[in-house]
Amino acid sequence: MIRLFFLTLFCFITSNIYAQNFNYGAVQNDEYYFDKNKIDSNANAVVLKEFGTAAMQIDDATGRLVIQFEHHVKIKIYNKEGFRFANIVIPTYKDDNKQEFVNDLKASTFNMVNGEFVETLMDKKAVFTENRNRYTQLTKFTLPNIKDGSVIEYSYRIESPLIFNFRTWEFQGDIPKVSSEFVANIPGNYNYNVSLRGYQKLSDSKAEIYKECLRLNGVSIDCSRMTYIMKNIPAFIEEDYMTASSNFKSAMYFELSDVQLTNGSKQSYTKTWNDVDYELTSDKNFGSQMKKASVFKDLMPAILKGETDNLGKANAVYNYIKKQIKWNNYYGNYSMENTKTILENRSGNVADINLALISALSAAGLEVEAVILSTRENGMPNKLFPVLSSFNYVVAKVNIGDKSYLLDATEPLLPFGLLPIRCINDQGRVINLKKPSYWIDLKASQKSVTTYVLTGKLNGDGKINGVITTTSIGYAAFNKRKDIKKYNSSEEFVEKLDERLTKISLSNPEINNIDSVDKPLVEKYEIEFSAHDATDKNQLFLNPFFINRITKNPFNLNDRMYPVDLGAASDERIIINVTLPEKYELVEKPKDMAISLPTSGGRYLLQSSIEDNKLAVNQILQFNKAIYNADDYLYLKEFYSKIIQNQKNDVLLKKAN
Repeated sequence: MIRLFFLTLFCFITSNIYAQNFNYGAVQNDEYYFDKNKIDSNANAVVLKEFGTAAMQIDDATGRLVIQFEHHVKIKIYNKEGFRFANIVIPTYKDDNKQEFVNDLKASTFNMVNGEFVETLMDKKAVFTENRNRYTQLTKFTLPNIKDGSVIEYSYRIESPLIFNFRTWEFQGDIPKVSSEFVANIPGNYNYNVSLRGYQKLSDSKAEIYKECLRLNGVSIDCSRMTYIMKNIPAFIEEDYMTASSNFKSAMYFELSDVQLTNGSKQSYTKTWNDVDYELTSDKNFGSQMKKASVFKDLMPAILKGETDNLGKANAVYNYIKKQIKWNNYYGNYSMENTKTILENRSGNVADINLALISALSAAGLEVEAVILSTRENGMPNKLFPVLSSFNYVVAKVNIGDKSYLLDATEPLLPFGLLPIRCINDQGRVINLKKPSYWIDLKASQKSVTTYVLTGKLNGDGKINGVITTTSIGYAAFNKRKDIKKYNSSEEFVEKLDERLTKISLSNPEINNIDSVDKPLVEKYEIEFSAHDATDKNQLFLNPFFINRITKNPFNLNDRMYPVDLGAASDERIIINVTLPEKYELVEKPKDMAISLPTSGGRYLLQSSIEDNKLAVNQILQFNKAIYNADDYLYLKEFYSKIIQNQKNDVLLKKAN
């Protein structure tokens, strides 16, 4: 479990200030020749030193409080695989009212030439900016003259008007760090909740008083100077099946609790859920949008088309919104436009669409609520404090009888009641217009299920002809439908599929229920492939794992401290039946297997046999849980290793004498 602790500011010991930045450009021999074996023998690059500091100041131009954040890093690069760590990206926030600015950027590369360090300064023209999305701007640059053994160094300052979160400091990154130090200078009238998340512990921390650090409205303010140090930090390695790395990387987070104003009054920022409920339900871009049932009043007879039961009505409304409003690929908790304009424009962000869905469901006489959540890539929502900034998405929750259904109308190919995997992330907060809010688990309502059935016949020319039928349900069907829709037609999809399957020929395709998303997606193809070459027609080689063969283990760490999150349980079955023209005997085959994960977590079954001139191969791969604890990691790793090893083997058949 992630360790979480809070430090109450303003209860400090007074001591000498010991936090100090290191001098720029002063590369030492022991840094250039640093032995990576001391921290990680596999490292391609290592952070030798990292220092950051953040402090509040008055912006001379605007007279407003801003945070000045300074970041200084020195990195040793060992080989070409480490060159990519000389490509630096600095994200900053921007919107119509607030923007962060990067200033005082400098960067250098140091190489040893004839026994002396030679510095190559980065040209300022090498720096460029890129708009990542509506709210994020990226400042990018690449250090010059990178070679095996180079030491790079860069520093910059960010001026930020975003005071609520002060400045997050990530101790852990993509490469190991020898030392990382952060100093937060916080005015004494600002009270922050401070938390260290992740699995690595601080090596040291100190709290000090820094006298008269700031002057507000003519009043001198003392600051708390908080120093946090972490040493010998392992690299954070991202693997498959994990949510946002920010959930697990060791980092220091700040959230503003309250401010003691210079006039003696107090302004609170840490709210109760009652405060947040009122704020959301009264907001014109949230609660007011939930109340726009009148917009759909005249449309409802046509939408419902005689539906009488509530589940049918909910389905009809859900399908109507999916068809009427196209998602513009922006997330958000708040609507950008009013519901009438959204319907006219037929486009909107997540909140535009799903708040309109809530209004329409309400107009149909159904009991409906909103659920705010944080997507998987955004990290876990903060459940200790009601912080709205930790949520970035909203969906609908419709209650019918004793069942509830979570709905997201941004994805036309999703069936009723199934959320996109991006939304399956811990818990969401249910917002009701009349009742207090509450937490709800976000779980996949369906498994990801795929069944392959191949029925074929071996011909005298050594080729197997037959029919393969694939049935997909749940997320498997959703993902396959999305894949098909990328192409101009299903015929084009089949053409590309046939090109990818170099040893198998497809013909006479039949794909059913592409747009009937509440039904299984069924694909049917006639196939042809060779079972032996012309050298020895008495022998047949067949690899029965040509369908979704597992060639790579997604779990390669010696240990993993965070959960394996698949998003949903899954079930894959492969059934192969090939009729042989005469009697064959089974000489070699993959070993029959029946292996399981602990506590009924999953299983893999494989059986192959010949009976009555028929070759039968059956496989089942099941994962019965959506989330596996860190303790299950090594079992999963071994589980995959055994499957991969066994799937390397072919079936060898010989004509019986």
